Amino acid sequence: MPIYETFHERQARLRKTGDDVYVYGPVPRELKVQIIQIAENILGDQRAYDDSYVDGENVQSAYGQIVRTLRSALGVFYLPPTSESIRYGYREELKDYLLGEQDAERVMSALELICLIIKGLASQYEYRHQQNSSERENSAVDDINRRLKQHGIGYEYDGEIIRIDSEFVHVETVKPALALLRGDLYKTAQDKFLKAYEHLRSQDYQDALTNALKAFESTMKIINDKKGWKVDSKATAKDLVEVCFQNGLIPAYWQNHMGGLRSMLESAIPTGRNRAGGHGGGPTPQPVPEYLAAYALHMTASTIVFLVSAEKSLP
Repeated sequence: MPIYETFHERQARLRKTGDDVYVYGPVPRELKVQIIQIAENILGDQRAYDDSYVDGENVQSAYGQIVRTLRSALGVFYLPPTSESIRYGYREELKDYLLGEQDAERVMSALELICLIIKGLASQYEYRHQQNSSERENSAVDDINRRLKQHGIGYEYDGEIIRIDSEFVHVETVKPALALLRGDLYKTAQDKFLKAYEHLRSQDYQDALTNALKAFESTMKIINDKKGWKVDSKATAKDLVEVCFQNGLIPAYWQNHMGGLRSMLESAIPTGRNRAGGHGGGPTPQPVPEYLAAYALHMTASTIVFLVSAEKSLP
C-alpha cells in the first residue's frame, strides 16, 4: 500500500490550520468488538488467517496492509501493546491495538483502513460467501456506519472517515444552538433538542420530529416568559410565532423584504410534525424517512439560533 495519510494524521493537520478544533472521547469497547467482528466476517477470522491453503495468504496480506500502515503513521515497529518479543500475527496485533487504544481518532484511522481494505479486497474472499462480494462489502460498511450512529459516535465512512460535526449544517446550526441553550434558563428546551437527536440516532424518526417541535415551542415560551409577553399557556407554535412578531423579536424590515420568513417560522417545523408526525397522520401514522427527520432537526437548530440571538439584541 502506498504512503497513506490516516484519519488521525489528517485531523492533526486540520487542527494546525484552525479548521477543526473538536476532539471526541474514547470509543466504547462494545463498538470496537463489533468493528472487529464485521472485519472478520469479510477479511477472515483467526482460523482463516492461520490456514496454509491459498486464501490464508490473502487474509494475512489484508491484515498486514492495515497494520503496516498504522505502524508507519504512529512511528512504531509494532502496534501497542505488541512488542518485538511477542509476535502473534497481524490480525491479533490489530485486534489488541483496537481494544486497547483510547484515542478516538487513532481508532478511526484503523477503522478507515479496515473499510478501505473491505472495499478493495472483499472480492478475493467471495468463494466463502453466498452473496456476491460487492453486496457483502457494501453491507459491511453500512453496518459499520450503523454501529457508529447507534453508539452516538460522530464519525462515518464515506470513502474516508469524516467527522459528522465537520459538515456545514452541523457546525453552523446544531452546535451554536446547543451553545445558546446551555444554562438553567433554556434547560427545558435543550433537553428536548437533545432528545430529538437521541431519537434520530436510534432511528425513531417519529419521536425525533415530535421533540424537534417541542424544542422549538419551548424556546419561544422561555423567551416570552423572560420578556414578560402575554401568551396563553396552551398556545400553539403558530400562536407563539405570532407573539414574537408582534413584540419585534423579528425586525419589521425583515417582514417587508423577507416575506417568506414568517411562513417558514410558522409552518416549516410544525407542519413537518403535524403532517408526518403526530396530528395529521390519521389512524395509521405515515412512516417518517430519515432525510425528513434530519431536515426538521436542522431547521429547528437554525431557528433556535435565530430566536435566541434575536432576543439578546432586544432592549
